[in-house]
This record gives sequence, structure tokens and C-alpha cells, in this order.
Amino acid sequence: MTETTGSTATPESGNPEGADGAAETTAAEGDKKSGKKKSGKRAKKGLFARIGLFYRQIIAELRKVVWPSRNELTNYTTVVVTFVVVVMAFVAGLDYGLSKLSLWVFG
Repeated sequence: MTETTGSTATPESGNPEGADGAAETTAAEGDKKSGKKKSGKRAKKGLFARIGLFYRQIIAELRKVVWPSRNELTNYTTVVVTFVVVVMAFVAGLDYGLSKLSLWVFG
């Protein structure tokens, strides 16, 4: 199947895997050898068709996203804001301490 990272053998690509896990000869390689033009599903589409396909794929991917609930979003926001405030206080403390130290050292 397609569990291997980086595998291009998917049913959508028309690139099935063989029994040994390696991809068979692709349709594009077969077309190059025989000199035939691509047709059907693998043919190059026009600009607007490609743009439409791109947006359909975006919408399909967004439907797969697991969106956080309102409660989870509130918790995540609270954690992030608290962390930012703590880091800001730490950096401000370092800045204040180092400025006093440099004032003491250099007069």
C-alpha cells in the first residue's frame, strides 16, 4: 500500500505498487516509450481547470481538519497568552537587570 514515506504509488496517481513494494512503470514512462500523447485523466488541463482543481482540493483538505471546540480554543488561547506574559516578564527583568549592571560598571 502507500504507508511508506515518500511513496508515489496511489490509486489517484495511476501508479500502482508491485508485489515487491516498488512502483511499476508509470503511465508517463509508457507514453514516452511508445510516443503516444497523454489522454483522458492524465492529460494536461487548461489553466482554469487546474485552478478549479486546486480549490476543490483545498476544500477537501479543510474538511479533514479536526477543528477545536470553543472550550478547547479558550484553553489554548489562555495557555498561549500566559506563556507570552511570562516570557515578556522574564525578558523585561533581564533587560532591567543588565541595564542596571552596565550603568554600575560603566558609570
